[in-house]
Amino acid sequence: MKATVLFPSALLLASCAPDALSPGAPGSLSIPARYDASQPPVPNISRSLLGLFGDSRLRETVDAALSHNPSLRNALATLEEAGYNTRKSRSGLFPSLDAGASAGRYELSGGSAYASYDLALDAGWEPDVWGRIRSGIDATAADEAAAAAAYESARQSLAAQVMQAWFDLVGAEKRLALGHRRVASFVETETLVSRRYDLGTASLGELDLARTDLENARADLHQLEDDRDQAARSVRLLTGSYPDAKLSAADWPSLDRGVPAGVPSDVLRQRPDIDAAYQRIRAADSRVSVAHADLFPSFPLTASVGQSSNLLSDLADSSFSAWSLVAGLSAPIFDAGQRRAELGAAGKRAEQALASYQTTVLAALKEVEDALGSERLLRRQESARLKALDAARSAEKRTRRDYEAGVDDLLSLLEAQRRVFTTEDDTITVRRLRLQNRVALALALGKGV
Repeated sequence: MKATVLFPSALLLASCAPDALSPGAPGSLSIPARYDASQPPVPNISRSLLGLFGDSRLRETVDAALSHNPSLRNALATLEEAGYNTRKSRSGLFPSLDAGASAGRYELSGGSAYASYDLALDAGWEPDVWGRIRSGIDATAADEAAAAAAYESARQSLAAQVMQAWFDLVGAEKRLALGHRRVASFVETETLVSRRYDLGTASLGELDLARTDLENARADLHQLEDDRDQAARSVRLLTGSYPDAKLSAADWPSLDRGVPAGVPSDVLRQRPDIDAAYQRIRAADSRVSVAHADLFPSFPLTASVGQSSNLLSDLADSSFSAWSLVAGLSAPIFDAGQRRAELGAAGKRAEQALASYQTTVLAALKEVEDALGSERLLRRQESARLKALDAARSAEKRTRRDYEAGVDDLLSLLEAQRRVFTTEDDTITVRRLRLQNRVALALALGKGV
């Protein structure tokens, strides 16, 4: 069963000149009634990103980012600017009133002089006969709505980035702890081989092999320390703080919480980036109407009242003694096709907005499909890694016991040790990816902060 999502192409055709849009513009996309990757069990995801994990420190870190991140403040300033632009465009519906005053002193040829004071009030207004001003207001209002949706999208994206960076930090700390255990394990092995060498039951080559693995483990430990510090700095940067490494996050949050995936059409109602793209279609459509109205005459009205006096006090005490009211007409006669070209360009910008909207929708649906598919496969991968880790630990214990008893060689022991730590490292990576993917799924489904 398929569902058809209708795109607002009717908006593009409203109030447009016949040649504003080429025929055959795409107006709908067919999407399935269920996600292809939503094979059971589908995870239960909470209503919001912050509701995914019951970790108070993680929540505090996200809250700090939402309050102090400079990029988010930039998005907020863009939204506030759009609000001012909307208010500015609405002023075109009302008359403008300007006041002017002047004073002068004049000397006559006979030596006498006099002063002159003038006061004038000028008003101007253009009746919105063709709807040009109202279409401009609609365009800026849609721009403001798009900016509001973009700001909400930025908030959600920032929260998701912080959460995923937090899991990078947890993973880096767990890998660092694993690195310390790896060094301790190879120290133990080197001590065992050294003791056997002293007793004459181990060769110098075996001792060198043990020391090689030990020094490699120590070298890897320094890299793991750097990875941990860089992960901490990334989180600090997102929170708008100085990017030092003075942050720790040692424990994984629970994966028990989780959001019903719903149906694909839900994404259209929930994702703010899709709403922003839709609002840009509305803005572009309204600007087609503005360009269309510019082809027709305008009717400016101007009025003025004023007074001139030799005494400054008379300007305040007397009524205005002069006035005028002028109605004009301004119509394009010849502009070498400039206005009609702008109308055609506005129509093409509307087509671009529609195509961008469709691209945004398809990209959003792909993000959900990817996250759902990864959720299922990562869960299976983690289960397999945990089983492999149990087997590797058991094999390492038996191999060490056999080596100490003299029935197995050192290479087998060293290989068993490496396999344990490699498998545990892979298990940490899979758990981090599962947590990050759960965040990506909630974000793709348009769950708010």
